[in-house]
Amino acid sequence: MKFLVLLAAALTLMLSGSAVAHAQSASAYDKGPWRAASPTAKDITGDIAIGNLQLDINFSTFPLAQIRPLTADEASAAFDADRDAPGGGYLYRLQVPAEKRFKHHNTLCGTDETQWMATWASGSHLQVGFFSGSKMPVLTLDALNGSSVVCGIYAYAR
Repeated sequence: MKFLVLLAAALTLMLSGSAVAHAQSASAYDKGPWRAASPTAKDITGDIAIGNLQLDINFSTFPLAQIRPLTADEASAAFDADRDAPGGGYLYRLQVPAEKRFKHHNTLCGTDETQWMATWASGSHLQVGFFSGSKMPVLTLDALNGSSVVCGIYAYAR
């Protein structure tokens, strides 16, 4: 009888552990290392890695704060993503100084400090947008069209 109780308890722990692991991986769409895929990403950032508390770009590390999840409508506006395709991403707050140089002596936002990052991952593809300005970027077509706070959009893959 004790054996059956212990077996039931062990199975319950294993199943709840796998559910937690699945929930964590599903909520971490953009976490981990990414290989530069677009010409812009290859020329400016190179490969990146997104962690819970930091962003690594070309051997430089920057503190990162996850602000909120992106909606499918925001991803569609910012990255021309399909609203119905599975995926997810986040808006982050960060601080990359304007004078920080990356590959080929390029900067992320020209003479402005990079203060925001938006991501959208779908399968093995990731799109990242960097933004300047102290105000949280508004991710709608109208707001982004011709906006001076959009620094660049980059594509990565796994």
